Amino acid sequence: MIAFAGSLLAVPATAAASTGGGGAGLTSPPAPTHKAPTHKPKASDPTTGSPLTQPITTEPGNTLVSATGNGITVQAIASAMLRRTLTFTGSAPGDAGKTIEIERSGHQTDWEWAPTVTATVQPGGAFTATWTTDHIGQFSIRAVLDSLEAQPAAVTQSMIVTVYLPSVASWYGTKKLYGHGTACGQTLTKQLLGVANKTLPCGEQVALYYHGRTLTVPVIDRGPYVKGRRYDLTYATAKALGTVTAGVATIGAVSLPTAP
Repeated sequence: MIAFAGSLLAVPATAAASTGGGGAGLTSPPAPTHKAPTHKPKASDPTTGSPLTQPITTEPGNTLVSATGNGITVQAIASAMLRRTLTFTGSAPGDAGKTIEIERSGHQTDWEWAPTVTATVQPGGAFTATWTTDHIGQFSIRAVLDSLEAQPAAVTQSMIVTVYLPSVASWYGTKKLYGHGTACGQTLTKQLLGVANKTLPCGEQVALYYHGRTLTVPVIDRGPYVKGRRYDLTYATAKALGTVTAGVATIGAVSLPTAP
């Protein structure tokens, strides 16, 4: 049974301050200053009332992932928030008293395997290891059983776990903005998936998490320019995640640089 103490990812929405987003950097014509609408956004399209032409679906973020190999099994929840605990459980039958090391590999580790947390195999073969997440990123995770003899350590295959940074995000998109160019060269439409960020490279993928659902979209614009906000979501992105009615919400977000 998986213990995931302290890692419940139901990220609360903050008080809605503006659904205009605070100024993603549209370049043609120059970016207007997004202002808060005077009405509360509705669950239906607040700009035209019509649905998106193509359905956009998110993926469940709180699923159980696992990896096996060499008689060892390890499992955990696929999503975690920075500075929360993420618990790995598993089994290594016949190896009571030995040490299991959980290793991670990703951008933060320069794509090398790095030690993350250790556990001792209990009588009966079970083990539990809890990591207080201290780095964000999408990581490959594996379990390594230290060998007490002069032989290679036993290693499982890998599984993917994502650690998100809690981030304040608004959204933007109105009739006046649709059809204009974004700072990254796209044309803003009601259907365009993406986020605005002040520093991430155009086109870089960003994984988003909100209330148990995940969505990965590219950076397509610059902004927001309101203090305290890290991302501006396009309307299609906010609608898919469910932040449209919140206006401004605290979500989980992490960029996904590709391996060299």
